[in-house]
Amino acid sequence: MLQSLAPFHSNLSGLILCPLLGSIIIFAIPDSRIRLIQSIGLCTSLITFLYPLIFWVRFDNSTAKFQFVQTIRWLPDSNINFSIGIDGISPFFVVLTTFLIPICISVGWSSIKNYKKEYTIAFPIRESIMIAVFRMLDLLLSYVFPESVLIPMFIIIGIWGSRQRKIQAAYQFFLYTLLGSVFMLLAILLIFFQTGTTDVQILLTTEFSERRQILLWIAFFASFSVKVPMVPVHIWLPEAHVEAPTAGSVISAGILSKLGTHGFSRFSIPMCPVATLYFTPFIYTLSVIAIIYTSSTTIRQIDLKKNIAYSSVAHMNFGTIGMFSLNVQGIEGSISLMLSHGPVPSALFSRVGALYDRHKTRLVKYYGGLVSTMPIFSTISLFFTLANMSLPGTSSFIGEFLILVGAFQRNSLVATLAALGMILGAAYSLWLYNRVVFGNFKPNFLQKFSDSDRREVLIFLPFIVGVIWMGVYPEVFPECMHTSVSNLVQHGRFD
Repeated sequence: MLQSLAPFHSNLSGLILCPLLGSIIIFAIPDSRIRLIQSIGLCTSLITFLYPLIFWVRFDNSTAKFQFVQTIRWLPDSNINFSIGIDGISPFFVVLTTFLIPICISVGWSSIKNYKKEYTIAFPIRESIMIAVFRMLDLLLSYVFPESVLIPMFIIIGIWGSRQRKIQAAYQFFLYTLLGSVFMLLAILLIFFQTGTTDVQILLTTEFSERRQILLWIAFFASFSVKVPMVPVHIWLPEAHVEAPTAGSVISAGILSKLGTHGFSRFSIPMCPVATLYFTPFIYTLSVIAIIYTSSTTIRQIDLKKNIAYSSVAHMNFGTIGMFSLNVQGIEGSISLMLSHGPVPSALFSRVGALYDRHKTRLVKYYGGLVSTMPIFSTISLFFTLANMSLPGTSSFIGEFLILVGAFQRNSLVATLAALGMILGAAYSLWLYNRVVFGNFKPNFLQKFSDSDRREVLIFLPFIVGVIWMGVYPEVFPECMHTSVSNLVQHGRFD
């Protein structure tokens, strides 16, 4: 039974049920009333976005304990319960999730031609699952819900993706992420048979032997490294992005990739502190290789989406360096970069989607001179290109700066090599923008032009506001997470 009698506005389970309720309402509406379906889907997602802001405002920053905890007895004989709550880190990922879903629905408003009702239903369902992932305080269900996310994403890529290799990309995405998570399931069984519980709050106070920690850490790493993704298990991501519809790329880059770093901070680091220190050089090595390799590969891409996809891998691995710096500055920088990595690549993918809707191609060689035919679009593209370069005053700058500060305290060579990735990031960002916007105009390939309309500008506007706000006033995020991050560092005795 529900053990918390908190009012609905303080009820975390209500936040999970809100998008599900919207999906049920949409399901009951006839397929012919597509505008009503889309409007209900958009309104439901906007209401869901406002809901977690209540918890953010009422959150107590002075304690590292989980707050707004609710427990539903699920398998009482096995001591497995549906338990949810938040600490200083998880509210931001929930807000990010609810922020992107309305944009995903808006992006597909006119570009999706088939199965519009099912498309509108798929995103609230995925939103509900993702909210549960970031709130979950049971280890077994923390495996079940992230794997459940694969189902709607598999459907989104397989049905509404590009016509070329969408089925292959969908299967590649599904199998890569699922096979990696099998090892996590084995680790959960090992923990359950040793401790008799899967309650995260209890497990965070449980000490495992050094050998057991190494086994658990490797199993967790097999799951989380695929979701980040880290080299060499990153192959699925560029293919999934290229074949997915624009909204699928937005949700994958903006939310799905956060499951890996969130898993490291929630399970690997606090539960296996000895193993974390042991494997930190290994993480540094993989992350530095990923940053340099993917940044160099980005410059060689001929597909606009693949360019952004490889850029996304580089930024995510920059975040893993900060996470495994194991100090307050590095971890806070990593989380800040993850939050920035929500709107920036999502806006870049939306930009490519706008071009594809007009010209039905993503190949760089067909574009050039857009500044003269699409000035509004080119200006918006310049803003997000600078944000992707981590220009001071944009959202990514503070995160990457804190990561470098934290990494330098741990290993100056790693910090230096990571900084090289920022230089390469500026190189490929400016190269691509120059080719597409300031390159030679190519009337033989592109003949009809239309600049960004009001709907597209309104879609980009929340991204612009979010990027500027996080860049100019970043204090609001470390202020909320500082106590929880400090407790994470002290709990592992990393300082």
